[in-house]
Amino acid sequence: MAAVLAMVLALALPLATPATAARATPTTSATATATATESATATATATPEPAPTPAVTVTPAPATDGAPVSLEPTAGAYFGSILDWSGDSATEQASRLGSPSAFYEHSVSMPMSDADTSYSAQFLQKTNGAGSLPLLTIRPTTSLLAITADAATRLVDGIAAARGTSTAPLYLRFAPDMNSTWVSWGQQPSAYRQAFAAVADVVHRRLPGAVMVWSPNWGGGYPFTGTRAADTDTLRELDTNRDGSVDGGDAYAPYYPGAVADWVGLSVYHDDTAGGDARNTVPRDGELLARLGSPAADAAGDDDFFGRYSTATGTPFLLETAAFYSPSAGGPGELAIKQNWWRQVFAAVADPRYATLKAVLWQDTTATRAVVGGTFVDWSVTLGDKTRAAFAADLAASDLTLGPLFAPTTTNEAGASATGPGVTIGGWWAWLVAALVIAAVTLLFALAVARRGRSALSYDGPTDRDLRIDLLRGLAIVFVVVNHIGLVSLFQEITQEAIGIVSGAELFVLFAGVVLGMVYRPKIAMSGIGEVVIRTSRRAWKLYYTALAVVILIFAVSLLPFVNAGYLTTFTDQGTGARGSSASGHVYDLYANAGQLLTYPVNPHILLDLALLRLGPWQFNVMGLYVVLLLVCPLVLWALSKRWWVPVLALSWGLYLFNALAGVRLFPSEFEDSFPLLTWQVLFVTGIVAGYHRVALLRWFASRWGLVAAAVIVLLATALMLFSWSNPYLPSAFSVRLGLVPDALFRSIYGAFFGRTNLEPGRLLNVMLVVVSLYALVSAYWRPIRRALGWFLIPLGQATLYVFIMHVFFALIAANIPALQDGNVWLNTGAYVVILALLWVMVRTKFLFRIVPR
Repeated sequence: MAAVLAMVLALALPLATPATAARATPTTSATATATATESATATATATPEPAPTPAVTVTPAPATDGAPVSLEPTAGAYFGSILDWSGDSATEQASRLGSPSAFYEHSVSMPMSDADTSYSAQFLQKTNGAGSLPLLTIRPTTSLLAITADAATRLVDGIAAARGTSTAPLYLRFAPDMNSTWVSWGQQPSAYRQAFAAVADVVHRRLPGAVMVWSPNWGGGYPFTGTRAADTDTLRELDTNRDGSVDGGDAYAPYYPGAVADWVGLSVYHDDTAGGDARNTVPRDGELLARLGSPAADAAGDDDFFGRYSTATGTPFLLETAAFYSPSAGGPGELAIKQNWWRQVFAAVADPRYATLKAVLWQDTTATRAVVGGTFVDWSVTLGDKTRAAFAADLAASDLTLGPLFAPTTTNEAGASATGPGVTIGGWWAWLVAALVIAAVTLLFALAVARRGRSALSYDGPTDRDLRIDLLRGLAIVFVVVNHIGLVSLFQEITQEAIGIVSGAELFVLFAGVVLGMVYRPKIAMSGIGEVVIRTSRRAWKLYYTALAVVILIFAVSLLPFVNAGYLTTFTDQGTGARGSSASGHVYDLYANAGQLLTYPVNPHILLDLALLRLGPWQFNVMGLYVVLLLVCPLVLWALSKRWWVPVLALSWGLYLFNALAGVRLFPSEFEDSFPLLTWQVLFVTGIVAGYHRVALLRWFASRWGLVAAAVIVLLATALMLFSWSNPYLPSAFSVRLGLVPDALFRSIYGAFFGRTNLEPGRLLNVMLVVVSLYALVSAYWRPIRRALGWFLIPLGQATLYVFIMHVFFALIAANIPALQDGNVWLNTGAYVVILALLWVMVRTKFLFRIVPR
């Protein structure tokens, strides 16, 4: 916090530059920031199937009637739910159904980060508070080959820490859908069985009350790609009919880990889209039972999952399910589709032939699926009034059990605040620090105003380029690089919302607009709008084909058997995005069905996905936003040349407000998931207006009323920075926070006003305040800042697109160095020093400048 505190004190300085400020020369910037994703990962080498270990003994928690609660109901099945925790909760679902679900699902990544532990502790508190059981889905973010006994021990220790003193049993579902192509751990049979056994062994020995669940995806359409020659060890394992090609066969047996699985499960959804256009269809009679397969213990067919893996072994069965419905697709109505499907599920639970079906996990959410054209999909059964009423009535008459299963409790000694491993300064000490910061800012502001125009420290840069903008863009790209590579380090203490609730993404988009406004004002005056259209169109096309090249190159690299590209081709939610903290650990696929690019003939849908930038590394997807913004910026510049800046801002901010209410998605591209165009354009357009009128703005800020405005801006920025220091998210033991705001209140305010994806009003305001304050800082103290940081940041800021492109490959390299995945703060900090130094040297030596855009 000391480093941030020093920065903040300097932020108090107002603009102290004469009105004849320097004008920038043409330069462009690429935007950057986080998003969502999926994976392709290392191919496994065949290994013997692991030997079984003894079954786990469950330590029960007390039930409401004093009897012990079990993961298996004595009759029927438990009803569980997958919720969108960003806008839903166990309490809200219970109010809709009349009771909470018997169990709830939450995802954690492996390796398990400190944030995962904290968010899992919150999730376990919520399930305890509802009297419900927890199901943790473990999603590997590393190669399956790296999941050793030591890695499994660290995972179990993290779960135990999150669990605290809770005695409620829990389900652990390890790497589900392992027989699919849309997860990074998919279709690696030997490596999967070995990893499952390693985790199960440690869980059985060290985590009382936990059961391991093996849960593939329904095998219809397996192996989910075109026919492939079985020409590697892994593919030969998939060739269960031994015909020399991977073209079907047994979708389950190669992945079955044996008796180490305490439960078996299957994901069976009614969804006839096959990843293509949205289609609403009523389930066929007997569709669910046909997909489960024969329940007979002697069933021998490849598709007889239930009989082979549950009935024959006496292993309890968990069904994950829901029914596809999209309001925009037409056809049968929502109730007709969903009621037919849930009645098939309820009938299976009541059928004595499926007596081992002990848990049903329903996807009670909505989603936007990019691979079907950005279509809104409603999987839920409790969010719509008509559906909810019918479902609740049928559920009450079924053999499924709701919660609470035991007396709800609000205690969990894992740490109710879930603030992470860092240090919290609380009580009067926190307010003393805040008072000192405000006093220092006020003093420095007053001194700067008194010495304005006479200070030897203020900006004296060249007149043909505003080096302050270059320096700030350099700072923004450093924020992006650090946050995208994602190693826990000391750098994160400054880059992760430490100067306010802003990220490098917002700064980059805003500065991109500022630069365009400054650069193209003289050009539109001298050459007219035609020259601007030609230049910006060329730039947009260059960025587009660069984005395509990076997307294809990363996909090609992901095919190499010795490379784990999962960190780029998947996105693991850290709980700080639109879905909220309880989504931490959920993995999204950004290269869905990309394997179809290698089939012949190539599926035209995958070519369309590629052309529309529906695929690509999450670290790079903002490029699509910038391409679109570049194409529309000539209209903004033309309007500004007509002095229509007020209508331009009114239209831009009106679109922002409209989208805050309507949530319109104009493009099916991946960037719309994290950077909705109608929302994020407000930063870009406001930046263009500010850059276009930069000289006039500087002159106004130097006036009496301008200084008053600067004082208000700096103090507000300081207040919001102090608020950001109350964030309970602490990534490392070196993190420090102020306990100015209770954790629950902070999360409530943050969620309501500071969300990043939709640029909630508080964040948008904070971005504007921080940018003005940062510009004031470098204006008033230019000489010492340039000597300290300018030599490093200015070159990066002058080649931001180049740095942005190259950082993707550094992220890939870092993800493939095992030592950097262990959370060693000092080692990771050293790694960042090396990465940033290499990027700086590459810029200074113009490495590959003729190939890579700048």
